[in-house]
Amino acid sequence: MVFSLTDILSISDFSREDIEFVLQEAATMEKMPESKKSGLLRGIVVASLFFEPSTRTRLSFETAIQSLGGEVIGFADAKVSSTKKGESLSDTIRIAGGYADVIVMRHWIEGAARRAAEVSSKPIINGGDGSNQHPTQTLLDLYTIKKQFGKIDGLNVGMLGDLKYGRTVHSLLYALADFKGVKVFLISPESLKMPQNILDDVEGKVEVRETEKVEEFLPQLDVLYATRIQKERFVDEFEYEQIKNVYILGKEILKHTKKGFKIMHPLPRVNELKPELDSTEAALYFEQARNGVPVRQALLNILKDVKKE
Repeated sequence: MVFSLTDILSISDFSREDIEFVLQEAATMEKMPESKKSGLLRGIVVASLFFEPSTRTRLSFETAIQSLGGEVIGFADAKVSSTKKGESLSDTIRIAGGYADVIVMRHWIEGAARRAAEVSSKPIINGGDGSNQHPTQTLLDLYTIKKQFGKIDGLNVGMLGDLKYGRTVHSLLYALADFKGVKVFLISPESLKMPQNILDDVEGKVEVRETEKVEEFLPQLDVLYATRIQKERFVDEFEYEQIKNVYILGKEILKHTKKGFKIMHPLPRVNELKPELDSTEAALYFEQARNGVPVRQALLNILKDVKKE
């Protein structure tokens, strides 16, 4: 298989073959001896530019880079960069590209990663751009599902919570549309429904049903992908306060689920998943977070030799 992309900007840019190539490479990375992996990025410098806060994405990328023998430069807070002095994103990217072989970035503005790719001579990996896309999270989500169920085709996947602003569920819905027989059940308050333009994009490719009630579709689900209500995306704090506790899940939901049911979450969680779920067989979210390392190792190894025109 040949990987067709020179930047990782949106899961919509991926064909099913591209997705399966990355998942296979991630599985290879996970099985590869550390002694063999440790030289794969020797001599490669990766710029880690996080204009917006991150824990899992940033740390798993840096872990992936260092475990493959690469070097990391960059920042975890835009306030310590020249952005604070008024430097444009384009200039920041051009400067970083002069020092690094690959650029990983997160930004609060939708479309920032694509703009970076337009001016960069080095591969760009989008670690999240506003409420738009989070393609590497989606790849690790798919990897987690594939490891757990042995397949993605034919599964029933629920998405719960903030579907309006949640870039993880936006990307995941686009990706699931590439697989056969998948049914997606969208569970959210009316004010946080999946954007209509995304539903229009996947129409005819994947079966989608919507509800505000968790219990309506729960018995049918193989996976429930929960998300937090994102305070930082709300313009009106009063609106956030009114809706922040709309879904709080505990062990009681497991009485209504089928055998093998799993709960995923991109983290961080606030109170939507009670800690009592952590010790149950349904909890898959901490393994999901760990899977970020082999998936990001795979992407870095794939892109290290890319030459953009």
